[in-house]
Amino acid sequence: MAAGLAGAVALARGELVLAALLLQLKTLLDNADGELARASGRVSLLGRYLDTEADLVVNAALFAALGFVTGAPWLALAAFLAVTFVLSVDFNVAQLYRGVPAEFLKSSGSSIERALEGAYRIVFAPQDRLVRSVSARRLEGILAGKDGERRRVATDAYHDRLTVAVLANLGLSTQLVALGVCLAIGFPSVYLWLALGCAALPPFLQLRRERRARRALAR
Repeated sequence: MAAGLAGAVALARGELVLAALLLQLKTLLDNADGELARASGRVSLLGRYLDTEADLVVNAALFAALGFVTGAPWLALAAFLAVTFVLSVDFNVAQLYRGVPAEFLKSSGSSIERALEGAYRIVFAPQDRLVRSVSARRLEGILAGKDGERRRVATDAYHDRLTVAVLANLGLSTQLVALGVCLAIGFPSVYLWLALGCAALPPFLQLRRERRARRALAR
């Protein structure tokens, strides 16, 4: 989080190459912390909330800085909302693909953990419910009146690996690499348009999933 916020400050000051380097450091640390926690048996609910909410804070600071340096604050706001939407869809589709609920970890009951959990329930839980509700309703509309093996096969076709892979490759690491490249070449505004374009992919992928499920039923 500190590396990401430092990158946002550097970006707001017009130090684009330094900002790009700090964002890649942020990506490296962000990818390492969860792996280290799992490898050392220190996975915690506090860490799960802190990771998600720290990313949101960094993203908000980055897009505010982008709005400042590009002189296009409304475009930056739209791009921020687009990226937030894509990341939410990515997380929930991946969970549904694995066939498990959102990660459940034992609570420590600490005041910091409760505060982070409260923030998560306000900011992220409505997104999670919306994405899962839409996904479930669309699938159930296809499966209406079907049971047994046909239902299972169509459900497997609906929760397919390619959708998860595409969304994973639109995730935060990829977003920050793309932003870093745009900063390094001196065109931060290009990233804002790329971020907006990413928001068009989830609806397209949803239509593809539905078509796969219908074809599975037809076969």
